[in-house]
Amino acid sequence: MSENFGDPPMGGEIAATVAKRLEEVRKNQDPETVRISWRGEPKDIHVISMPVAQLYLNPNTHRIRAQRSIDASRDAVLGEKPWGEAGQLYLSDLLKAKPTDPTQTDPDYVELKKELERDGQLAPGVITQNGILVDANTRCVALRDLGEEYIRVGVLPADADWSDINAIELRIQLRKDKRRDYPYINRLISIEEQLAAGVTEKDVAHDWNLAEKSLKADRWAYQLMCEAIDRSVTPEGNRLTLLQFNDQQESLREFYRHYTTLAATDPDAGEQLKETRLASLLLGLPKTSLRYVEGDFYTRFLSSRLPEELRPEAPAPVADPIPGLGSDVIVADGDEPTRAARALTDVLLKAQAQVHAGGNPTRVKESAGLIRQADDVFRTAAKLAGQDITLRRKQTAVPDRIVEAADYLTQGSDEFAKSKAERTLDTDAFDSALLELKTSMERLAKQAGRAFPDPGEGVEWLLNAVRRVEDE
Repeated sequence: MSENFGDPPMGGEIAATVAKRLEEVRKNQDPETVRISWRGEPKDIHVISMPVAQLYLNPNTHRIRAQRSIDASRDAVLGEKPWGEAGQLYLSDLLKAKPTDPTQTDPDYVELKKELERDGQLAPGVITQNGILVDANTRCVALRDLGEEYIRVGVLPADADWSDINAIELRIQLRKDKRRDYPYINRLISIEEQLAAGVTEKDVAHDWNLAEKSLKADRWAYQLMCEAIDRSVTPEGNRLTLLQFNDQQESLREFYRHYTTLAATDPDAGEQLKETRLASLLLGLPKTSLRYVEGDFYTRFLSSRLPEELRPEAPAPVADPIPGLGSDVIVADGDEPTRAARALTDVLLKAQAQVHAGGNPTRVKESAGLIRQADDVFRTAAKLAGQDITLRRKQTAVPDRIVEAADYLTQGSDEFAKSKAERTLDTDAFDSALLELKTSMERLAKQAGRAFPDPGEGVEWLLNAVRRVEDE
């Protein structure tokens, strides 16, 4: 859920300035306004000009929600003193940064500065009466960098609280005219906040222009990420962050489809797929290789190739009673391969967390070594799994084509009778099509005759049928 950061320390003075300027613009014959969604209803609010130096960046802005965790010490300062110089500077740095890599400047931010310098501020932002930026946080930072003194902003009603701030900011950011798209992870966080606030899945999907099935996939992926982060905690307290998954949207949606399909018929195989594909994502396997990580990947291609360092002892099965059926009726938490795959994934989660966090050089070196070993084994296993899948597809390709052709012939037979009865059949075209079928069957019979010295019933029928046609 979103936080409540209270009121900024200079809020009273800012509110006095805002009130004075609102009074002035209301005297205008045609004051500028901007329309917002206020507690479920459209509302026009007056626009004033405010000094950029007096306004506070919103510490709860959805745009950088996940990025805040990239620097735990600076985020802690922001949480303790959100209106202080250090916290506000951290927000400013994150708003300028590339969402997938906060150590780099976002090209979109550079372009925004150029547009503001060339065209000026075209659309007004939105603030609270005590000076918190609800919309235009990034534009305010850019205007400061450009040395501009003022920003145009609409002013919310005096009774706006933090739930209003969060709802309005998100609603404005969802408008189609916003140039900078939400990073994947920040969108997932925002979606969970909307649902927690009582918005229906149908309305959330509409807000984000998502199909409801895509929303379900994204929510499943977000839960998977949160669980992975919890499992990644090292003895020193290091852990992965959501940003490690920010560029995996399409892979995670495909992951969801494969997992839910398999788990519906074979829960243990589904859990094995879940563990090994999560580990594969962590190791950075390409999307094409990830598709080869199926339910039997661990048992068939991976386990026998793992070095001792990557063979953690699988925890003993935990048997839980089934509610309502008595203590004697229990169900175990997965078979042995599933528990072994989960233990391996836990090792890799913790190793990745240690490498990303840095710290103790010995531990980082050990963790990096584990990751390199795992990467080699997983890629080899994925290559073998891919070859196996390709072979299986080749083995079924020809029969599948014949079955497909049979389906078309059955459909053609049904339509033939109808066309004949309605006298709409083009007999010349039909005759030409049959000649093409004859040629195709002759070619198929020739190949089948070479391939099967002891033909089965189907092949024998094909050979005899072609011989009869040739004899005629």
